[in-house]
Amino acid sequence: MNEHARDPRLVVEILSEALPYIQRFSGKTVVVKYGGNAMTEDPLIDSFARDMVLMKEVGINPVVVHGGGPQIGDLLERLNIESRFVGGMRVTDAETMDVVEMVLGGLVNKSIVNLINRSGGKAIGLTGKDGAQITARQLRVEHQSPEMTAPEIIDIGHVGEVEHIATDLIEMLTARDFIPVIAPIGVDAEGHSYNINADLVAGKVAEALSAEKLMLLTNVAGLMNAEDEVMTGLSTAQVDALISDGTIHGGMLPKIRCALDAVKGGVASSHIIDGRVPHATLLEIFTNAGVGTLITDTDEGAAD
Repeated sequence: MNEHARDPRLVVEILSEALPYIQRFSGKTVVVKYGGNAMTEDPLIDSFARDMVLMKEVGINPVVVHGGGPQIGDLLERLNIESRFVGGMRVTDAETMDVVEMVLGGLVNKSIVNLINRSGGKAIGLTGKDGAQITARQLRVEHQSPEMTAPEIIDIGHVGEVEHIATDLIEMLTARDFIPVIAPIGVDAEGHSYNINADLVAGKVAEALSAEKLMLLTNVAGLMNAEDEVMTGLSTAQVDALISDGTIHGGMLPKIRCALDAVKGGVASSHIIDGRVPHATLLEIFTNAGVGTLITDTDEGAAD
């Protein structure tokens, strides 16, 4: 017998474990923010596409929101356009915004759509400008030093924040068995385009759709405690306390705030999951163990 062949009993056991989750989440919407290693390593790219198709096949409605920062940086470098950052955000002038739209709305978006379609799904690529789904406004960035009497407003160009999410186009596509794949580009009333953080867009889309789950793929195992152990289940109150005492800090803080705000805004649960693990989304939804940190609005199931 082939040493790599799966034991049929193990396959049946796995399917049996997944059944109650399939029944529970069938017909529900799951918003997945796709980025990091999961978007750049071939085995993870293939597993992500298959995960989205399988979710759709068992009756769950996945909605994908993707990033693309490294790809934007690569093209800017090839075009000899300098990348500058303020507070971790890319300064985006008109020329840089053109590149952002080409990369996010074109190259990256259509690549994800193609992968899902090749895996047997039906994906449609969109930006927030399509159907004016994502209404945006310019993000105000303030800087204050001890010697300043008032904060300085820094203009970082076409970097935006979400003002409103229109869901009619997304809902029409999911009802017709398509998987929407959304690039995080918004538009204001004057037609100006804005580059928006993909985590933020995913959270706001999840809120607007009253999604069952928001899943943020990351390059870490989940939210860690002081002993570097993954905290698998947390309530919103516990997360607030961890932010207050400084346990959650640095680069993880904006992502956690996004997940926290989504749950407070009506999403049933948010998940910070390890996108470096093949089939991470399926493991989190359909197994008892999961591969990250779950945040809900109740104390039920809170652990660690």
